[in-house]
Amino acid sequence: MRESLILGIETSCDETAAAIVRNGGEILSNIVNSQIDIHQQFGGVVPEVASRKHIENIAGVVHRAFSEAQLAYSAIDAVAVTNRPGLVGALLVGVSFAKAFAYALEKPLIAVNHLHGHIYANFLEHKDIEFPAICLVVSGGHSSLLLMSNQNKMEVLGETRDDAAGEAFDKVARFLGLGYPGGPAIQEAATKGKAGQLQLPRVFLDRNDFEFSFSGLKTAAMNQWNKLQRRGQANVYDMAAEFQAALVEVLVEKSIKAAARYQVRTIMMAGGVAANQELRNLMLKKTNEAGLKLFYPSLNLCTDNAAMIAANAHYHYGNRSFAPLSLNAYPSLLSL
Repeated sequence: MRESLILGIETSCDETAAAIVRNGGEILSNIVNSQIDIHQQFGGVVPEVASRKHIENIAGVVHRAFSEAQLAYSAIDAVAVTNRPGLVGALLVGVSFAKAFAYALEKPLIAVNHLHGHIYANFLEHKDIEFPAICLVVSGGHSSLLLMSNQNKMEVLGETRDDAAGEAFDKVARFLGLGYPGGPAIQEAATKGKAGQLQLPRVFLDRNDFEFSFSGLKTAAMNQWNKLQRRGQANVYDMAAEFQAALVEVLVEKSIKAAARYQVRTIMMAGGVAANQELRNLMLKKTNEAGLKLFYPSLNLCTDNAAMIAANAHYHYGNRSFAPLSLNAYPSLLSL
């Protein structure tokens, strides 16, 4: 594999991020400018606001990445950028900046799938991942279970039919008045409650496939909450704990079943929801019981960042898989 020094740019949602990574594994800088404080007042990400903030922030964030790495702009070998999936306006800011930057420096441009970036966050920290592996990718916009034969070959075993796990967290947290972002809000509330005091469905857990569905769980939680409020029996902490437990149990059990069916000894987790402590705890417990190895990134590499984009781009660089300057942004996944 060719050596590389790559600038990664990530603007798929509400984080403006830039990072410089050497050889796909050594982070020289990783700058993230979050817009959470801005979007909290709206209870979720407002696409137009996110796009405008990216425009304001991106030049400064990229400059900080070079300053922290103590490198001149010309030192990099390539510019990598997320071009799918995500909020199209937000993506376009990053793609436009990356194209201009690559053109000005006469460096190759590399397009990165955002979900591939999340997976490759694991390779930034873990050098002993064995293949084949099952990878659970859970974020605000996507929930998928993959079979990875190696770092570059992956097959989708199942994905969500409706709401993603992170999306369900956000919607239920907003409904319960716990705030935004929903994942951390529900996790915090759940520590003060007890799962099992209420009963929510483990949707699709009885099926012999690897598909997910979290819309029904979300609706069940909302309907039960309304009934409890009418009876004066509502306990937001118990509801948060039960909702989190119901969602996490499905993610873990499906992953363990996939490992057994495909005779895989390694499970990876990736994406923002992989930062959930209950998910980590239960997955660790179940993988230990099954004699499986478990890998997941540190908390700061689970959420959107540019180091994971540069890490994935290293392998594109080695294969000389470059993008044209006509590169566009795509809000949909297209394919993994």
